[in-house]
Amino acid sequence: MTPPTPPETATPLCDQLRRAGHWNPLWDPFYQLDPAWTERFIAMGMMPMRSGVLDAKTIEFIAIAVDASCTHLYAPGVRRHIRQALALGATPAEITAVLQCVSVLGIHTMSVGAPILLEELAALEAAQPATPA
Repeated sequence: MTPPTPPETATPLCDQLRRAGHWNPLWDPFYQLDPAWTERFIAMGMMPMRSGVLDAKTIEFIAIAVDASCTHLYAPGVRRHIRQALALGATPAEITAVLQCVSVLGIHTMSVGAPILLEELAALEAAQPATPA
């Protein structure tokens, strides 16, 4: 089934990202379904970058961290933002530090899972009938 064609909507930020080569093709389906919502989504995501509060290199560091995080793992974004950070004067050591910082997100797999495993093992042991000595 072909999705309905939404009414014509102005999407200047989406169009700008496409022209600049920063459009994520994974956004195409929801753009096709609702271009106005997608434009608002993009506007929300770009607000910190457009506000001028953070310098461009810091924004690239944050973008690297988000794209490289274990919950995102978007390699094309990591590559694009590393390239841009280098162009803005970032050093390999700075980018490595960003990647090292974000790598600790994965430790939560163990910090959540290990205590539950220990609890379940204790419950299993407690439920077993005692063996005579």
